[in-house]
Amino acid sequence: MTNTVSLQLPNSLHRQACRLAERESVSVSQLVTLALAEKLSALMTQEYLAERAERGNRKKFENAMAKVAETEPEEHDRI
Repeated sequence: MTNTVSLQLPNSLHRQACRLAERESVSVSQLVTLALAEKLSALMTQEYLAERAERGNRKKFENAMAKVAETEPEEHDRI
């Protein structure tokens, strides 16, 4: 199911969107849909991480980290 949305864009933004859509072989509508989906995903991830951070507990974190063995990283994990 899809909905129709009418937007007003500055000419310069519309021109850039048209050029990019053509270069990517997609419609302007699809380009805008993908851009909106990416932005929504980023904002929702930011909210999710902020909520998780609020629930965090420093003491529990330190207790968990204290259980980690003091070993050197494997060769493929070295920087």
